[in-house]
Amino acid sequence: MIHLPLLIQDLGFILITAAIVTLLFKKLKQPVVLGYLIAGFLVGPHVPFVPTVADTESIKVWAEIGVIFLLFGLGLEFSFKKLSKVGKSASITALVEIFFMLGVGYIVGQLMGWSKMDSLFLGGILSISSTTIIVRAFDELGMKSRNFVSLVFGILIVEDLVAILLLVLLSSVAVSQSFSGSELLMSSGRLVFFMVLWFVVGIYVLPVLLRRIREMLSDETMLIVSIALCLLMVMIATHVGFSPALGAFVMGSLLAETREGHRIEHLLIPVRDLFAAVFFVSVGMMIDPQVLRDYFGIIVLMTVTTVVGKLLSTTLGAVISGRSLKHSVQAGMSLAQIGEFSFIIATLGVTLKVTSDFLYPIAVAVSAVTTFTTPYLIKFADPFFAAIEKRIPERVRERLARYESAMSSSGPDNTFSLIWREYGMKIVLNSVIVLAITLLVSRVLISYITVESVNESTLNILMCLGCLILCFPFLWAIVLAPPSHQESYDTATIKQLRKLQFGLSMVRFFFGILLIVFVIGQFASISALAGVVLLAISIGGFYFSRYSEPLYQAVEHRFMENLTEKERGEMEQTPHEPHLAPWDATLAELVVSAESPVIAKTLQELALKEKYGVTIAMIKRGNHRMLAPTRGDMLLPSDRIFVIGTDDQITHFKPVIETRPRLDENDLGESFGLGSLLLQEAHPFANKTIRECGLREILSGLIVGIERAGRRILNPDSSMQLEPGDLVWIVGDQKKLKALKSQGALP
Repeated sequence: MIHLPLLIQDLGFILITAAIVTLLFKKLKQPVVLGYLIAGFLVGPHVPFVPTVADTESIKVWAEIGVIFLLFGLGLEFSFKKLSKVGKSASITALVEIFFMLGVGYIVGQLMGWSKMDSLFLGGILSISSTTIIVRAFDELGMKSRNFVSLVFGILIVEDLVAILLLVLLSSVAVSQSFSGSELLMSSGRLVFFMVLWFVVGIYVLPVLLRRIREMLSDETMLIVSIALCLLMVMIATHVGFSPALGAFVMGSLLAETREGHRIEHLLIPVRDLFAAVFFVSVGMMIDPQVLRDYFGIIVLMTVTTVVGKLLSTTLGAVISGRSLKHSVQAGMSLAQIGEFSFIIATLGVTLKVTSDFLYPIAVAVSAVTTFTTPYLIKFADPFFAAIEKRIPERVRERLARYESAMSSSGPDNTFSLIWREYGMKIVLNSVIVLAITLLVSRVLISYITVESVNESTLNILMCLGCLILCFPFLWAIVLAPPSHQESYDTATIKQLRKLQFGLSMVRFFFGILLIVFVIGQFASISALAGVVLLAISIGGFYFSRYSEPLYQAVEHRFMENLTEKERGEMEQTPHEPHLAPWDATLAELVVSAESPVIAKTLQELALKEKYGVTIAMIKRGNHRMLAPTRGDMLLPSDRIFVIGTDDQITHFKPVIETRPRLDENDLGESFGLGSLLLQEAHPFANKTIRECGLREILSGLIVGIERAGRRILNPDSSMQLEPGDLVWIVGDQKKLKALKSQGALP
C-alpha cells in the first residue's frame, strides 16, 4: 500500500479548509486573513469535528517560509529609497510607540501582580506590531496607494530593526538580571554595520549581475534567480545573528532598486500568497479555547491596552514627527495589533525560563484577536478621524497645521545637513567598506593561507600591508576626497564649505588614523608593527595616491549609476511623466475603461475639478503624452491619465474612470450564452425567415448557425427561411430560450 507522507496530508487539510473558508469570507465580503485564521483554528488540535494537522513541526517550518516571502515581497514594494523619504517620521513615530508600549506593558503587568520579568516581557510583546498582518490587510482592502501607507511601512521596518535590539536587551536582562548597555551598543553597531554593508555591496553587485544575464531571464528563470538571492540573503543574515525575515526584507529592498524590481514583484505574488496562507493558518492553529476561557479577562484587558495604547502612541509620535493629524490617526489605527515578533519575544522568555507559562498563550490569543480587529480598524480610520476632527477646537487645529508646516518645510541648508551630505555619508559608507575588507582578510582569508617558508609574524605583516593597500582608495576618500556635489552649489555655499575645511580636515584625518589603527590591530600589536606600517603609509601615501583617486572615482561612479538605474530606466520609458504631488495630495495613475461615462468628452465638459476636486496632470495615449492637457482635450478608451488629488478625492473619482458595469439582469441576464433549438413541424419559427422570427426582440439574441440534413450553415443571412428539422444555434438569454422550449411556442 502506498504511504502518503504526513506533510502532504497536512497541507491538503490546510489548503482545502482554507479554500472553503476563504471563499465563504469572500462571499461575505470579509478580509481573507480572517478566513485563514478560522481555517487554522478548524484544523488545529482543539476542534474534533475536522481532520487535525498531525505534523505541526513541519507546518511551523512552512510558516517560517511564509514569513520570509512576505517580508521579501514587502522589500520589493518598499525600497531603501522609500524608507529614506519617510525615515525621520517613521523613526520618531516608531521609537515613541515602542517606548510608550514598553512602559504601559510593564505598568499593567505590575498592577496585576506579575513578576518584574513577566511585566518587562509583556511590554516587549505589546510593543511590536505585525508586519505580515498589516501588509496583507492593506492588500485585501486595496489601500496600498494611500498616502499614509508609506508611513506605516516605514514604522514597521523601524520596529523590526528595533525588535532585534529588543531581543538582545531582554536576553541580557533575563540572563544577568541587569541592564547591559555595552552589549546593546555593540548589537546596535553590528546591525548598522551589516545593513550598510549589505546595501553598498548589493547596490554595487546586483544591478551588474542582472544586467549581464538579462537576455537569459525568462519569467521562470527570473523567479528562480530572485528566490535564490532571497534565500542566500536569509542564510547570510542568520549566519551573522539576525532574523531570516530581516535578510529577506534586505534582499527585496535591494532588488527593488533594479530595473527588474517590478517584474520580480509580479512573479512572486503566487508563491508569496501560497506560503502566506500557510503562515496565517498556523497562527490560527495556536488559538486554544481553553486558554481563552481561563484568561478571558486578561486577554480582553491586553487587547484593549494594545489597541488603545498603540493608537494613542502612534498618533502622538506621528504628530510629533510632523505628519498631519489625519495621517497620524490612520497610522495609529493600522498598527493596533501584535504579531510574529511578539511570539518570538514570548518564546524567548519561556526558553530562558524567566517568564511564566501563561505568557505565551496570552500573546497568541491577543495576536489572534487583534488580527481580527485590524482590517476593521483600518477600514474605519477615515470615519473615526472625521468624528475626532469635528470635536477638535479651531485653535488646536490651527496650531497643529502650523507645526506640521514648520516640520515639513525644508528651508535653506543648514551647516549640519551640508556637512552630512558632503562628508558624513561618504565617511560612513567608506568606513564600513574598510572594516569589511579588514575583517574578511583577518578572519577568513588568512586562515586559508599557509606558507611553510614564512613564519606567522611575517605572514601577519604581509597580510596587514596587503589589507592596507586594498583599503587605501577608501581611506583616501575618507581623508582627502573633495565634496561630491560642489559643482551644483552657489557661491555662498562654496564659501561656507571653504571656511569649514580646516576643522573638517582635522576630523577626517583623525578618523582615518583610527581606521588604520583598527586595521593594524587585527593582525598584531600596534607597537610591533608601528615602524613598518608608518613607513609603508608614508611610501604608499605618495605612490598609491596616483591610482587611489581614479580608482575610487570609478568605484563611486559605478555605485551611483547602479543606485539610480531604476529611475533612469523609468525615465527612458516615460521621460515626461510627472513625479510631484503637492502637500497632502497623491499622484495616481488610472486607465480609462471603455464603459466609462467620460469617454469622448472634453475636460471642460467633464468639469472634474468642480465635481471631484481632482486635476489631470497628464494623458498618455499610446506613445503620445499630453502634459498639462487643455480644456478642449478629450478622454478616450485605454487612455492612461495621471491625476492629482487627495486620498478621498482619488477614491471617489477612480470608479468613474475604471468602471466595469455588469450586464443588466433585466436586459441580458447572467445566463447570456450559446444554446440550440430543434424546430418541429408545428413550431412557430418553421417556414419563416430569420428576420420574421423576431429573435432579437424575443430572446435578446441572434441565430449564429443552422444544422440542416448534416450540413452546417454559419452566420446565415436574415432572409434565409427556417425549415422543420433544423437545429438552430442561438446566442442570447438562455433562460428565455429554455422557457420557449418548454412552451413549444412563442410566448
